[in-house]
Parts: sequence; C-alpha cells; structure tokens
Amino acid sequence: MTAVSGTPTFKRLPRAVREQQMLDSAVRVFSRRGFHAASMDEIAEDAGISKPMVYAYLGTKEELFVACLEREGTRLMEAIAAEVVGADTPDQQLWRGLRAFFTFVGAYRDGWAVLYRQARGQQPFAGASAEMRERMVEVVAMMLGRALAAEGREVRDTDLEVVAYALVGASESLADWLADHPEADPEKTATRMMNVAWLGAGQLLRGETWTP
Repeated sequence: MTAVSGTPTFKRLPRAVREQQMLDSAVRVFSRRGFHAASMDEIAEDAGISKPMVYAYLGTKEELFVACLEREGTRLMEAIAAEVVGADTPDQQLWRGLRAFFTFVGAYRDGWAVLYRQARGQQPFAGASAEMRERMVEVVAMMLGRALAAEGREVRDTDLEVVAYALVGASESLADWLADHPEADPEKTATRMMNVAWLGAGQLLRGETWTP
C-alpha cells in the first residue's frame, strides 16, 4: 500500500481492509526481525502510514504481535478444516489436511515464520503457539482413531496422542524447511510427508509394532 495515513485513499478503505493491510506489514517485519528487534516505526513505514495510526488501529507492539498470531493461526486452521471436510476415507482426510497445511506454508511463508519461529520462544506468545499445536494434534489423533475404529481395532488414547504429536512435529519441521526453499513444491512436500505418515499409520492399523 502506498497511501499515507490521513489521505483520502486510505480513509476510503473499509476499516477491516486497513487493519488487514497493517497486519500484512507487521507480519513481514516480525518475520524478518522477530518481536523484540522489530519496531513500530518499521511496521508503519512498510505499511505506508504513520506510527500513531498503527497504534490507533491495533494497539501496542505486543497487541499487534498477538493479532498477527491470531490471524495467521486462524488462516491455517481454517484452510485445513476446509480441505478435510468431505473426505471419504481416513487417508484422504490426512492427505487433504497435509496438502492444505503445506500449501498454507508455501503461500504465507512470513506468516509461518511468525507462528513457528518467532512466537515459540517468546513469552507471553508461546502459549498461543502451543494452543494451536494442541488443536492440530487433536485433529490428527481423531483421524487416526477413526481409521483404527474402521478396521475394528482399538488403541489407547495415549498411544494415539503420541503418534499424533510425532506426525505434527515432523510436519512442522518439514514445513520450516519448505519456508526456506521457495523453489520447493508444497504439494510434493505434502506427498513426501504423507508417505512417511501413512505408511507408519498403515502398520499401526495392521497391529504391527516394533519392540526392542
């Protein structure tokens, strides 16, 4: 956006659009600089508006960072939910969810950097990041549980949770790799993760376990 705060062009935009544009700028700056190093001056300059306007719309730097986390986290979860709904089989559910996840990372690399790299070690933001991860683990555990039930098998909730954590953790690590490799194809990356995830889940479905 090139309009300056207070100009007719900026004022004619709906408030929600103005806020989204400011959030876009904040995400870009936070992804590059991190929470502590980023300044409101940088964010205002990137947005093409005055610093007081950023404060007026989105509050303090901490409140702005939280708003960025909430928006990017909501985008990610909604993208996954939209793809998973309507899938007929457990493997299609998992595949669609992984594809949506990696497509999001490929499309919003700055957003992923804020969610995964910048928020995790920073208090009080780590809690929001952990909450999103818990939601993803719950979804994966639920899909695996349904797949096992369809095969007439029962697995302890703890075992399902452990497998779900492993799959989510592996997906996050691979997504972080994808964020650093713009040339990589998100769908191919999802396929690689699906092979790892579903082959392991398939063995679980058949009751195969490894023991030392």
